[in-house]
Amino acid sequence: MYFKDIIGQNDLKRRLIQSVKEGVIPHAQLFSGREGVGALGLALAYARYLHCTDRQEEDACGACPACLQFNKLSHPDLHFVFPIINKKGSKDAFCDDFLQEWRLFIQESPYGTLSGWLESIAVENAQGLIYARESDEILKKLNFRAYESDYKIMIIWLPEKMHETAANKLLKLLEEPPEKTVFLLVSEEPDKIITTVRSRTQTWMVPPIDDADLAKALQETFRLPDEDLPLVVRLSRGSYSEAIRMIHTTDENEACLDLFISIMRNSWTRNVQNMKLKSEQFASLGRDRQKAFLAYSQRMIRENFLYRLQMPEINYMNRKEQDFSLKFSPYVNEANIVDFMEELALAERHIEANVNPRMVFFDLSMKIAMLLKRG
Repeated sequence: MYFKDIIGQNDLKRRLIQSVKEGVIPHAQLFSGREGVGALGLALAYARYLHCTDRQEEDACGACPACLQFNKLSHPDLHFVFPIINKKGSKDAFCDDFLQEWRLFIQESPYGTLSGWLESIAVENAQGLIYARESDEILKKLNFRAYESDYKIMIIWLPEKMHETAANKLLKLLEEPPEKTVFLLVSEEPDKIITTVRSRTQTWMVPPIDDADLAKALQETFRLPDEDLPLVVRLSRGSYSEAIRMIHTTDENEACLDLFISIMRNSWTRNVQNMKLKSEQFASLGRDRQKAFLAYSQRMIRENFLYRLQMPEINYMNRKEQDFSLKFSPYVNEANIVDFMEELALAERHIEANVNPRMVFFDLSMKIAMLLKRG
C-alpha cells in the first residue's frame, strides 16, 4: 500500500509524510477512523514510507529492497497483530498462525472489514479476538534488534479486540518501548481501548472520505450508472467498504429490508405465530449477519424518524426503503424514537454476548409491538 493508493485523505497524507521528513516519529500512534475510511491503509503506507531507503517527496520509491519486500508484506522488521480465532483442538492461538492468510487478505482487500477477514479464514460465526498470550509474542519479536531498517514496526489492527491481559502488557511496552520501535494501532472503536493505552498514543483522526474522492474511486473501479453513483456515495457516508458492500450485496440489503418489514408488520398486528417463525429465521443467520441486521434496523428507524421532516438531503435510503417508509414513518415519532433505538442496541449487545438469538428476536418483536402503539 502506497499513499497514492489511498482514496482521498490528502491532508492527513501530507502530515504523515512531513512528520517523517522532520524526524518526528512518536513510538506509539493511533489511527482512528470508522470502517472503510482507510485507516489501515494509511498505517501501511506510513510504515512503507518509514522503511523505504529512497523516500520520494510524496511517497515511497517502490524500487528499493524494502519496498519490494513490502509488496508482499514480508519485510522482516514489519510485524502484525490482528483478531483471530482459536483453532479447533489448539490450546493457544497466535497471529502468526494466520499470517499467510492475513497478508493475502490485506493485499487483496486493503479496505477490508473484520467480518470479511473472518469469512476469509472460514469462521463467519466466530468473534475475532487478540488473545492474552499474543502479548508475549509481541514482546519476543520486539526485543530483537531491527534486521534491515532503522525501525521495527508493529501494526495492531483493531486493538479494541484485545484481551484485557494482553492490553495491560501492551501498556508496559508503550511505557518502556524497545529501542527504535514504532507501534501503529488502527482502531474503529477507540473508546473500547483501555484508557491508559489510548492516552499513550498520538492520535491521527481519519475522517470519512470526501464525497468527490469517493465518487471518483467508485466510478473508476465499478463504472456505475450516473443515476446510481450519487445515491451510493450518500448512503456510504464516506466509507469505501460500505460503498462496495452496497454495490455487491444488493440481495443481502434487500433481505435485511424484508426481515425489517416483517418484524414491524408482525409487531403491529401482534401476530405471535409469525413472530416465532421469524425468530427461527433470525436464529439461522450467522452472528455477524444477526448483528448486521440489528445495525440496519437502527439505521432504518433513524431514517424513518428523519423522513417525516421531508428533507431529502438528510435522508439516506434507497428507493425500496423509501417506498416502505412512506407509510411506515408516521409510526416512528418523538414518543418512541429513543426507546426504539435503545431496544435495538440492547438486542445487538445481547447477540454480541451470545444470548439465544431466538429469545432476543422474539423479545424484541414484543417490545416493538408496544412501541408502535405510542404516539
